[in-house]
Amino acid sequence: MTQRLNYFQASPEAARHYSEFSQLLHANPFLAEIGHLVTLRASQINGCAFCVDMHVKEARIQGERELRLHHVAVWRESPLFTAREKAILEWTEALTRLSPEGVSDALFERARAHLSEKELADLSFLVVAINGWNRLGVAFQPVPGSADALYGLDRAGLN
Repeated sequence: MTQRLNYFQASPEAARHYSEFSQLLHANPFLAEIGHLVTLRASQINGCAFCVDMHVKEARIQGERELRLHHVAVWRESPLFTAREKAILEWTEALTRLSPEGVSDALFERARAHLSEKELADLSFLVVAINGWNRLGVAFQPVPGSADALYGLDRAGLN
């Protein structure tokens, strides 16, 4: 597999601003705590190989347990996630797979039972960000692992 186009080089200003937006989100303590679950799940749904690879490695570096990473794809049935984490993953899936009906009041209320207004807004921005990165990854097919040294992901010890 070879990358179709390097979108960072082709559109450096847009790439820089989008990267800054993502960095701003990941600097948020709440999002830093749960962000790896959100970015991994959205990337799985969207089929972005580069992003799945990256977010598994980031999660391992941040101390996430390997079994929980395997269970992200089956979080509804897994006993490894808290009710709050499940609400976060459910919200992530709803915003990643927008249905024609939109987001139901019931889903909104389930999320609000576990998240403050700010947390829900911040989470939603994170889902928007990762879905954008996923679409770039799916369109231009960067090679999984090709930026490990640049992002420090080689520290994960996953080759």
